[in-house]
Amino acid sequence: MGRGSVLLMGPYEIAERLGVSRQRFQQLTRYPTFPKPYQELRGMKVWLAEDVEEWIRKYRQPRPTEDDTPE
Repeated sequence: MGRGSVLLMGPYEIAERLGVSRQRFQQLTRYPTFPKPYQELRGMKVWLAEDVEEWIRKYRQPRPTEDDTPE
């Protein structure tokens, strides 16, 4: 990526990154803490990837992995 490049994420990418359905993603966008879209394009909204990643760090709890389960 060159200087000044902006990484954008659409609903599909964000839902995939969060490991949720598109329907659950739509619910999350209604949370007051969820970042506002960077731009609304015809038929779709896009978010700045850095805003989404910051929200994930701040508001999403890490999910347990197989290594975290007690034996």
